[in-house]
Amino acid sequence: MDSPKFLQKNKQTKSQQKSQQKPSSSGFRKLKLLVTVVNRNKAEFYMDFLQSYEVNFQTAVLGQGTAKSETLYMLGLEDSDKAVIFSVLREDKAQEALHGLEDKFHAIKNGKGIAFTIPLSSVIGVAIYQYLSNNRTRPAAKEDK
Repeated sequence: MDSPKFLQKNKQTKSQQKSQQKPSSSGFRKLKLLVTVVNRNKAEFYMDFLQSYEVNFQTAVLGQGTAKSETLYMLGLEDSDKAVIFSVLREDKAQEALHGLEDKFHAIKNGKGIAFTIPLSSVIGVAIYQYLSNNRTRPAAKEDK
């Protein structure tokens, strides 16, 4: 018995998606925006930690929690001053970075936080892409004549 057309289409789409996830021979890889929300006094620590995942661009903005103080007290989150860290990294490093952050959230005293990624669909400029993906190629050395 033949599969309905929509199932065949889904099978093709899944196989196409798998082939798209592999880096192409040209070396271009997809990028993701990693958003990390942590206590403000831990922001510098987490920014330094994320650099080990080949993050070339990151910025932090100050944030303020919105929950009522009674709720924060019950959850053990008295400090409502937060930092939101935006980091750009290659897709192949994203899972590893998220797992590393999860380990740090559990291991560090008052180091709790949340983290998630958002796929980036495009970047304007080859040089900017190379910088963000940590894929800068050096020009060939010129011979002296």
